[in-house]
Amino acid sequence: MKIKICGITQADNAREVALLGIDAVGLVFYEQSPRHVDVESAIQVVNALPPFINRVGLFVNADSGFIDEVLCEVPIDTLQFHGDESVIECTQYGMPFIKALRVNENTNIAKMADDYHQASGLLLDAFNKDAYGGTGEQFDWSLAKVDIDLPIILAGGLNPDTVADAIAQVNPYAVDVSSGVESEPGIKDIVKIQQFIHKVRS
Repeated sequence: MKIKICGITQADNAREVALLGIDAVGLVFYEQSPRHVDVESAIQVVNALPPFINRVGLFVNADSGFIDEVLCEVPIDTLQFHGDESVIECTQYGMPFIKALRVNENTNIAKMADDYHQASGLLLDAFNKDAYGGTGEQFDWSLAKVDIDLPIILAGGLNPDTVADAIAQVNPYAVDVSSGVESEPGIKDIVKIQQFIHKVRS
């Protein structure tokens, strides 16, 4: 089970988190998020990471020029599109990408998996009409039990108390957590992450 910690904003915090044995970190390039990082901060975070950590850049309906600018400055491994991006907008960079879906009972996950079949995975998050992720809200995990070819990355309302139940219900390829392991927005709580990892690995 892969673990991604999203919304990291500080280099020292990033290194401490990464050394706990996670698989990926998420950098949020979305100004409306309380976990937003600018290019300079993102470079510092990436430079602090040990080897073999996947560096994910998260964008929400971003201008392609801005994404190109980030990619020129920050060594990112995977793009994560968390808005309403089309297939063409996701594939034009020639990089591995994750497409995030805000899930409710009206979401056709199978169709989205077919439409975005070039993605490395689908990230399933809670639907909130006012926010693109990072809300800490949980959705009905039974909706995520779908038979698709793409790996499922489960997000939304995960924390040390809920992640074991989420995994038991969905059996995803990976879990993605942000607000559920924080002491404050953008600052990850090491004890909470240790507890989270223990629950996932056991």
